[in-house]
Amino acid sequence: MKGNVTHTLFAIVFIGLYSCQDDKYAEALSPEESIATFDIHENFEVKLFASEPHIKDPVSLVFDEKGIAYAVEMPDYPYKPEEGKGKGVIKRLEDTDGDGIIDASTVFAEGLADATFLMPWKGGLLVTAAPHIYYLKDDNGDGVADTKRPIFSGFFENNSEAQITNLRLGIDNWVYAANNGQRSDVTYVEAPGEGPLELRGADFRFRLDKELFEKESGTAQFGQTFDDWGNKFFTQNTLHIQQTVIPSRYLERHGKLSSSSVNYNISDHELEMFQITPPPYWRAERTRRRNIQYQEQELDRVEYAEDHFTGASGGTVYDGGSFPEGFNGNVFTGDVAGNLVHRDIIVADKNSPTLIAKRATEEVSKEFIASTDPWFRPVGFTVGPDGALFLVDFYRQHIETPVSIPDDLKEDMDFMHGMEHGRIYKIVPKTGVSTAQVQDFSKMDAETLVSHLANKNGWWRTTAQRMILESPKPEYVPLLKKLVTNESPNAQLHALYLLQSMGALEESMVALALESTNYGVRKNALILAENFPNLKEEIAAKINDESPIVALQAILSLGNFEDDFTTDQLAKALVEKGENKWFRLGVLSSNVGSSEEILKVLHDDYKFSENEAAWKEDYLKEVNHILVGKGERAKAE
Repeated sequence: MKGNVTHTLFAIVFIGLYSCQDDKYAEALSPEESIATFDIHENFEVKLFASEPHIKDPVSLVFDEKGIAYAVEMPDYPYKPEEGKGKGVIKRLEDTDGDGIIDASTVFAEGLADATFLMPWKGGLLVTAAPHIYYLKDDNGDGVADTKRPIFSGFFENNSEAQITNLRLGIDNWVYAANNGQRSDVTYVEAPGEGPLELRGADFRFRLDKELFEKESGTAQFGQTFDDWGNKFFTQNTLHIQQTVIPSRYLERHGKLSSSSVNYNISDHELEMFQITPPPYWRAERTRRRNIQYQEQELDRVEYAEDHFTGASGGTVYDGGSFPEGFNGNVFTGDVAGNLVHRDIIVADKNSPTLIAKRATEEVSKEFIASTDPWFRPVGFTVGPDGALFLVDFYRQHIETPVSIPDDLKEDMDFMHGMEHGRIYKIVPKTGVSTAQVQDFSKMDAETLVSHLANKNGWWRTTAQRMILESPKPEYVPLLKKLVTNESPNAQLHALYLLQSMGALEESMVALALESTNYGVRKNALILAENFPNLKEEIAAKINDESPIVALQAILSLGNFEDDFTTDQLAKALVEKGENKWFRLGVLSSNVGSSEEILKVLHDDYKFSENEAAWKEDYLKEVNHILVGKGERAKAE
């Protein structure tokens, strides 16, 4: 309570100080002046990559298969543009003199409404711009997009901070998109006869190579990322890092679960952050008013104007292989309100099939980067071909939805002030990053291309994966089969999933991967084993794996089968692990795990109800709910 009082008193004093000033808000700094305000981890430095006039209001950056940088500008934020009058731009950025700083730019596409994210695909770019995901391509080589066609349509479009965004190519060859759980009716242009996919409380994923699309677990806002093993993390304003524990495809098997929320806040340090900028006048004053209101209503609630995540954005796993030991696999997240970059170290939870996000020991009371420049707005990151972590800085005086600010406070706020600014930085270790030049992946021979699936830099691996996925060739198959036994777990997984996509995956390869010493390989091998019924017993054996994440995946994968063996194994798993809600939900998600048959096995073989426990009661209630939903049991009066 003492801390709450301290924050409230500080806000009051802060308002008093500001009331004596004519100018409540600071003005813009030059890129060099802004960098000078950064307090950064002692082993790293920030270098300028691009700034105005070559980039303005940037929200996303990608590098295509030639190493060419493309960025999205979103000058319309925070307002919804009029129909057909979007000002969004995609820029191609060039460094003509080789000094590492962008000195030329061309407009690849313009007139886009609410464009937020890019992903290279088949020589062009996929672009999220609600209500669409577009495909844009330069057909004649002049650097300007000639083709612009919607691939998917129908996404929610009424809030620029909660729309379709963050395209990520997963290890499993699916492209994942953040949808913030918004209600959407999505149609696919290649399948006009199919009914729309209803998205609600879910994200989205698709495969253009297989013409597949479906809902996906999570309610990611602006920030969705995957580690090397397919674990999904996402940001959502105040919750800077959540994990989706169970994929939607399992939760949808019978569609009768009473609750299928699998968003899990994995931070062990909750909402706390360490900003070094004071809150802006409007935020401090709004917070002061709200806290007075809460006190008058006798609510047990306190709002904070600072030092608590409120604008978490762009969470990205670093997999570039050029940072010092211990940094690969860390998640970097910006907070646009706190003017900082936060770092999480991801570790396993030994007692649950979830992960834990922890602060580094050297960042227990500070952030990886914190700035005293209140215009610094780190909205996103990307790992570059050189292994650097590129930071996208929207750089605007105000960043907030106007509807969330009282009218009198908006009177002296210009939400478009600074829209001519924008910066992109490179975060690099002081020891430097790779200086190797990017070759054109589209011109590589098969052996060279496949070899990059074992590269230490995730950008090289993913780019090679994408090129193979876009244009599969028989000559890749024997090369990929050799990689199945490569010493790199990353290479093994890429090889297995690409072989699956080409119909060349063999049962023996999956069986071998199931015995890997790497938990991530075992986890994904279980997913692949779902297509090989002969491996059912091997799948069941992994329910006892030392890794809880692998054990949960074994339960989920086994649940795709429906026979007496599966019933017995899931009953045993429930008895041994059902106290944990994730294992319990994994069993319940399957038809067998929520059937009359498993209840009989639990009663006859395990005397399930003899020793009462709250979790057992929860399980039985949920089975009853599911059976009623299926029409296999009458609803109790």
